[in-house]
Amino acid sequence: MESGLSTSAWQKFEADHHLPPFSDYKSLAAEGTRIITRARGHYIYDSEGTEILDGMAGLWCVNVGYGREELVEAAASQMRELPYYNAFFKTSHPAASELSAKLASLAPEGLNHVFYANSGSEANDTIIRMVRHYWALEGKPEKRVIIGRDYGYHGSTILAASMGGMVDMHRQAAHEPDFAHIKPPYGFLYQGNQSEDMFAATAASWLEDKIAEIGAENIAAFVAEPIQGAGGVIIPPEGYLQLVQAICRKHDILFIADEVITGFGRTGQWFASQTFDLQPDMMTLAKGLTSGYIPMSAVMVGDRVAKGLIEKGGEFYHGFTYSGHPVAAAVALANLKIIEDEGLIDRVRTQTGPYLAQAYEKAFADHPMVGQVRSFGLLAAVELVKDKTGPVMFEDTGATAMKVRDYAIAEGLMVRAVRDGMILSPPLTFTPSDIDEVVAKLSRAIDKTAAEIGIG
Repeated sequence: MESGLSTSAWQKFEADHHLPPFSDYKSLAAEGTRIITRARGHYIYDSEGTEILDGMAGLWCVNVGYGREELVEAAASQMRELPYYNAFFKTSHPAASELSAKLASLAPEGLNHVFYANSGSEANDTIIRMVRHYWALEGKPEKRVIIGRDYGYHGSTILAASMGGMVDMHRQAAHEPDFAHIKPPYGFLYQGNQSEDMFAATAASWLEDKIAEIGAENIAAFVAEPIQGAGGVIIPPEGYLQLVQAICRKHDILFIADEVITGFGRTGQWFASQTFDLQPDMMTLAKGLTSGYIPMSAVMVGDRVAKGLIEKGGEFYHGFTYSGHPVAAAVALANLKIIEDEGLIDRVRTQTGPYLAQAYEKAFADHPMVGQVRSFGLLAAVELVKDKTGPVMFEDTGATAMKVRDYAIAEGLMVRAVRDGMILSPPLTFTPSDIDEVVAKLSRAIDKTAAEIGIG
């Protein structure tokens, strides 16, 4: 879109009229908004012509990179044929039908039905409605509580935020009843001197304890991101996810995998549930489904729940005007074809994922301001500390990471700050040379921050 307006004109529109998500509006108005005008490959460009390597794939979502004409053409072709129709009136369309079959073929065994929404938040909100409805159909309406984890992120609607474990969101009227939380398997904070096996068992025991406290007869589901993304790329110890899945089975609690971030190749398999050998009862998807080119999300529903909904449910009073939108479904199909045809998942598993792990470890592990480096597939985090011995954390949580982020952007790298961690989630099309560029720019940003605050 070329309007001929200046950066200052757009910034005035922003300050006067736009309330963007997850923003401090006062400071944003004072500092001015960066206006992104175009993108190509792995780079975004602002209205001043600044080139920035996108280490976050947009917002964990642009898996195939920017400027993919195949996706543009898929959208345009579908718009010409059928730009919109709903799925409310016992109708559907070819794109949604074909995408449903495709997703069922890719998903873990037993996830054979799909419900469509427009965002990860809506997909997780749907999960809440669906699991409670399922248990009511089973004659157990008292099974309503959903257990999540601290630092879990499942969306920003009131119920999805309540299901998540972000306390700042809870403080803003998003802490509804019938949700509970346990500590996550955050080794940097909680593992101490335990072996990985012992820590996996310890972290899983926190779920057992919470079930005992609430009563299994009152619990509908346990929800977990296989790797907690927005919570800071919290990677579980080996065996943890299998243990919590077994606990859910033992107590007849549905096990839900939130794969909004980890789905579609980021961990080196189509889904992290496959990477970790899980068989969830339900799974939420979004982001990489269309590589962010158009909004779409999905709930994969396992056979047990689907059978109850189909055979006992009657009408399910839930859905959206744009559920299974034909243009979004056409883009999703084209996007999945790119991922398959270009072998992007194998590349992550065998090439770029291992390369990223080695490059990050070599560059950052010994830095005096780095307490831990961790990665899995194309997800990575650098945990910043005031002192490696201990470690000693920064008192003003998040302030140091924000300094690093600002230096990184000035260096031409977009990364995310979560608490005092620097988060990376690049396109699956990243190459080793792109990773080298990330390392060089992030290293300079960390060094500049350390010098500014007197560490090293």
